Amino acid sequence: MESQVRGGTRWKRFAVVMVPSVAATACIGVALAQGALAASFSVSGQSFKVTADKLEGTGFSQYGAIDSGYTLDGKKTAHAVAVSAFKSASITNMCQSVVTPNIPLLGSVSLTLKAGGGGKPVEAENLYIDVEDLSADAVFKGIDIGVAAKDATKGPGLKSGDTANPYGFAQQADSATLTDVKQTAWATTAGTFKLSGLKMSLSTGVKECY
Repeated sequence: MESQVRGGTRWKRFAVVMVPSVAATACIGVALAQGALAASFSVSGQSFKVTADKLEGTGFSQYGAIDSGYTLDGKKTAHAVAVSAFKSASITNMCQSVVTPNIPLLGSVSLTLKAGGGGKPVEAENLYIDVEDLSADAVFKGIDIGVAAKDATKGPGLKSGDTANPYGFAQQADSATLTDVKQTAWATTAGTFKLSGLKMSLSTGVKECY
């Protein structure tokens, strides 16, 4: 089975149940190359933006969860997210940016990371991204929409420590290909994450990937 989707999705009012008509979220970003999934952690007060020319992955699943964390002034907060997971993924021309505001004497400072160019894509295994906003063109093969989260066995399974309802809405696919990806995310976790041609830079002002 093959499904195509194009468009943007905002998850502002998302609460552990996803909108079935949306069949795509990308999962890319900087991750923890530890060889095993990290435990649950509190997210920072800064989301990050990611773009990619292309993401090809196998063993895809997606479900809803809540990320607990902090604001930049230390107050506790929570974010509704769509957790997208791949058993393996290949990412071409990835860009990630995060902006830190209100630094004394400097104002805003932007951190930009680029990798996966020159014919050597970024490679990841057991990759999870907690996504708030996404736009992309997407093709899914062998897709199942509306399975219980705990039964989404095509992907790597529910992430350890997730505040997700195992009986809530989920979707899964044998493989997924996403192009022209733009997304905002709160966290990324991976078993391994290989960043070929990594380049990182700091600059003053707001300079994001999109």
